[in-house]
Amino acid sequence: MKKGIIAGVILLPIMIVLGYELSSGRTPGIKDDSGNPIPESIAALESVNLGGMQQWILIRGNDTSNPVLLWLHGGPGAAQMPVARHFNGELEQDFIVVHWDQRGAGKSNPRHFDEQTMTFDRFLDDAHELTYLLKQRFNQEKIYLVGHSWGSHLGILLVQAYPEDYHAYVGLSQLVDPLAGHQVSYAWLSDEIERAGNQKDMDRLTQLGPPPFTVHSNYVTFAGLVDKYGGSMDISMLELAWIALQAPEYRLGDYLAWLNGSTRGSGPMWEHTLSFNMFRDVPHLDLPVYFFSGRNDYNTPLELVEEYYQALDAPLGKQLIVFEESAHTPNMGEAEKFYRELVRVKEETYP
Repeated sequence: MKKGIIAGVILLPIMIVLGYELSSGRTPGIKDDSGNPIPESIAALESVNLGGMQQWILIRGNDTSNPVLLWLHGGPGAAQMPVARHFNGELEQDFIVVHWDQRGAGKSNPRHFDEQTMTFDRFLDDAHELTYLLKQRFNQEKIYLVGHSWGSHLGILLVQAYPEDYHAYVGLSQLVDPLAGHQVSYAWLSDEIERAGNQKDMDRLTQLGPPPFTVHSNYVTFAGLVDKYGGSMDISMLELAWIALQAPEYRLGDYLAWLNGSTRGSGPMWEHTLSFNMFRDVPHLDLPVYFFSGRNDYNTPLELVEEYYQALDAPLGKQLIVFEESAHTPNMGEAEKFYRELVRVKEETYP
């Protein structure tokens, strides 16, 4: 009898942990200051079929009568779902915030995922399908769209094709012209490494040679150096990992899938990414446009965003908001200002 009790004591927590890890995750309900559930709120973690594939979305908001805000993450493998609430949870007061793990990212990166489906047209169609589903679900004619980094590449072409679906577009760390961006970043990085007197890093940069970085692995090395010298992430990867590991929306397998998707990055679409040029491809937009850029961003350099902002024909309005203390992730580096500016976007464009 005692052996059975001991075995049960040992197996029970193991079974609980296994059950927890085999579940799909959860997201906590939204409560008021007294700890009571808010009746009008929504907190849902669910899968939807986009382009013939089950993909995961997180929907959270204090009031389902608020407008929907769809967030297109970067990467394309850098899903924001496990860190979104930590940095930008305040947005749930003013929007129904939807984070989507795109195909090949996070919870939407299954073990036998086919990388051949990672084409730009497929991503564009997935995003269009998701927009339609959200409009139907919340009975809204239009929604808001935020595209970050790679998501801004996808986002700006999405609103160009379907401007009638969106109240406004926010390009966060907007990708403008990757080849020109490499040139700007390379010049800045060379100066930074020389100023630091780091011969090892200078040798690595010399070995890479000047841009363009047509080989994806070379670009990954280059981007790592840009980040090391403060031109990319505003939060250390160690801190981000610690925040992400506390997210109830993810399980152990999701973190492994996230790492796999993030490491893959834009490799399958690298040739398409290098050919992108907003000056040529997106000269005009038929909706209000906002660009949120960090002063110290040398992943998607502010210099090019400023040039494009001046050239863009946007008859319904355009604005450039510079985050003086941030690089590539103003939503993390200056989260309070990011929140205020997005609320202002809503105030200026929501009917």
